[in-house]
Amino acid sequence: MTDWVDALEQEGRGLVEALDAHPDARRLFDGTIDVEGYVHYLVQTYHYVRWSMPLLVSAGERLKRLGRHARLADLLLQKAVEERGHERWLLADLRNLGCSEERVEGTARAPAVDAYTGWNFFTSRAGVPTAFLGTAYVLEYLSVTRASGAVERLLEVDAIPNIHKAVTFLRSHGAADVEHVAELTSVLRTLTDREEQAAVLLSARTTRALYPGFFRER
Repeated sequence: MTDWVDALEQEGRGLVEALDAHPDARRLFDGTIDVEGYVHYLVQTYHYVRWSMPLLVSAGERLKRLGRHARLADLLLQKAVEERGHERWLLADLRNLGCSEERVEGTARAPAVDAYTGWNFFTSRAGVPTAFLGTAYVLEYLSVTRASGAVERLLEVDAIPNIHKAVTFLRSHGAADVEHVAELTSVLRTLTDREEQAAVLLSARTTRALYPGFFRER
């Protein structure tokens, strides 16, 4: 593959296109989603984001134990630090929408969330640990292309009571992830092993397929 990172970017674009065609995701992006749909999305997001830091740490430390790709291992551990506390932002946003932490914890996870966490637990702990960077790339690509615009329109439309106090998570994943995607792209270009490239792409593709399931069913 002449530039396998281009194929990775295609997975990011594919996710954006899939979400633009999904009713609730489209409503989130244009600011017209109702409170029930927004709460559903934030709750399911909490259920996967809470595992981001331990998964990144697990993958980074495993790479170090294997003595492979020191720069990628450091990047995974750096991202773990960047992800610290993001689940608390989600809980704060949900609390400002009248959704208690007890309700969040008691809400069933969507099948797509269970599949997402299960897949990433496998790759970080037993599979190819660099694969988690494919997941990270697709999620950060989505943030760069849609998060800031979604915040602007949610506030402009103002259809959800107290929405101005419930966009912390989305706002934090807009402009900040532009730099993250650029850095991740640069580091991934140094990965030359075909098997590991394939593992990263598979994780990106898996995330693209599962993420629409974090929204309410059509």
